[in-house]
Amino acid sequence: MGKKSKRNSGPRTGSRRAELMEKRRLEREQAQQEPVRPFAGLAYECDLVALREFVPSATAALPVRPEVAAEHPITLATVVPGAAAAVVREEAAASGAEGAGTAVNALVGMQVQSSSYDLGADLAAAVLWAAGAEAGETLQVANPTDTTPPVTEVLQPDAPLEITVHKDFEWWLAGGAETNAQVKAAVEQANQLMMPSERIDGVDAAWWVDAGERAHLRWVRPEDEDALMAALARVHAAGGLTLGEGSRFAGTFRAHGLLVPVFDLDLEKHPLEWRDATLELGARLDEALADDGPLSSEQRRSRDGLRGRQVTIR
Repeated sequence: MGKKSKRNSGPRTGSRRAELMEKRRLEREQAQQEPVRPFAGLAYECDLVALREFVPSATAALPVRPEVAAEHPITLATVVPGAAAAVVREEAAASGAEGAGTAVNALVGMQVQSSSYDLGADLAAAVLWAAGAEAGETLQVANPTDTTPPVTEVLQPDAPLEITVHKDFEWWLAGGAETNAQVKAAVEQANQLMMPSERIDGVDAAWWVDAGERAHLRWVRPEDEDALMAALARVHAAGGLTLGEGSRFAGTFRAHGLLVPVFDLDLEKHPLEWRDATLELGARLDEALADDGPLSSEQRRSRDGLRGRQVTIR
């Protein structure tokens, strides 16, 4: 009698293969649940994606809805000490501020150590926690529930997000308030690792990043991916997908449902020197986006080539 086939018996319980298969199953389930655009509905969606994915050190006062009734200001940050979801702390009060020498401020982080499948819900949960927490408290992980409101019901969707870009992480030191040695050491380490970044003035969600050997322009775009890819193809086929001398189109990546064109840049040029070229490229893209006609054969080849250089990071 031949041996019994093990072909359909599946991996043994507790085996490494079983663990990998279970991990992949959970990842597939999460991908099916994950919102395509977790920050959709917010006018500053593109900036949130940038702050989440590649901007090292920046802060912005969060436009929280009045009904949230926050007990103190809430500041959005790229990352807070320990990569926590949120912290509330006492900071040295600004000169001339009313009351004692300190003020309470909450920080909500975008780049966190752990997140759920819905980053919008995470942000909403962290803001709601920060609104009522007391100085000295830390929320390590946001834990949204079925009753957590959408982020568009926690934040004001159409309010401006005024971003301050920092050259380092000295703002972690709470404006001169008492800070422990562990945080000071974390600041020093973070300062050594960060890549200098600046916003391209006058261009929404376009960021200059010093990556070492070269600089990059990373531009988070709000359009539907297919429409933007077609526009990029039209501009590329016409020879206009460039920021001029010292630049090279590097490709695109997807992040949280949005497409991010990337250009390699001459590191010797100051970020301000790329502003006009970026605005001009934006005008060419807007014109291409307004063209709803079919792509020509050359434009389709450009689109196929552009897609071949596309990656997904989230």
